[in-house]
Amino acid sequence: MIRVLWWPNNGVIVVAVTYRLGMLGFLGDGEDVPANLGLLDQLTALRWIRANITAFGGDPDLITVFGQSSGADAIAHLMISDGADGLFRRAILQSAPLGITADRAALTAAMRAAVGHLSRDTPVEEVVALQPVAERAGRKFGARGRMQPFGVQYGFPPLPEGADRDAALRDAARRVDVLIGCTLEETGVIAAVVPGLCTVFRAPLLGRRIRQLITTPTTRSMYDTPAREFVARHHAAGGRAYRYRMTWRPEDNGYGAAHLSDLPLLLGTREAWKDAAILGTADWASVDRRGRAIRRIWVEFARTGTVSDAGAEDTITFLPN
Repeated sequence: MIRVLWWPNNGVIVVAVTYRLGMLGFLGDGEDVPANLGLLDQLTALRWIRANITAFGGDPDLITVFGQSSGADAIAHLMISDGADGLFRRAILQSAPLGITADRAALTAAMRAAVGHLSRDTPVEEVVALQPVAERAGRKFGARGRMQPFGVQYGFPPLPEGADRDAALRDAARRVDVLIGCTLEETGVIAAVVPGLCTVFRAPLLGRRIRQLITTPTTRSMYDTPAREFVARHHAAGGRAYRYRMTWRPEDNGYGAAHLSDLPLLLGTREAWKDAAILGTADWASVDRRGRAIRRIWVEFARTGTVSDAGAEDTITFLPN
């Protein structure tokens, strides 16, 4: 499904795209069922957008794709997808878990073996019912299998072989400007699934220190270092790229500047986020002020391919490349 929206006060058209996820989108065998249906869905949507955005007042030559978490990972793969050339000019990758999305062949094979053979004629209800089986099989692969068990498969349309991924990204560098980054404490959200950890993170004096000891190395390995390497490769290939770190910690949320904490700044209203634990006790006036600043940066990048954090220094930091 494609929904065409507008970003208030920014004069920007935002097109929201839905695509197949989980087993429906990313566990095909590449023979009877395509392996990367979710990514192929996104390519189809981008072709529609390029062909029709003028009717909504948009510029087909200034299309920017932006996504968060698995959406950002998808964008990194759209950049090297067959048939994507010319569909977008710029890309914003928020909290892309690039440190756990490569070398997935064994994980995917284990999940496929657990659910058995599925054909294109298998009822969708049966496919969905088997998804927990696949997820359980993926858990033995650590963070890769627990955080993002379903992902793209290299060597199947529209992607190159895994060994050719870096070369394909270098080839895309001159075609696509990139803004990539993550939050300061991405893995702080583990407090939501580990009993008692949220209370520990909120403890006076020592709470923040304990949280940093846990989140700093995992955030670095899964998000921050891969983003730095992405930018370095992009620059070396002659492309333009910027790297940021979202530093805002919503007050008393127990997670810190964690995964998802940037989303209220970009999308949604006070009503949509009023019960969100990720915002803690932050008042909406503060969220709105920060959100306006971040949206201005995103819009500036979409229009010009450049960035400036003026007025947003207490929320985001741009890092040396």
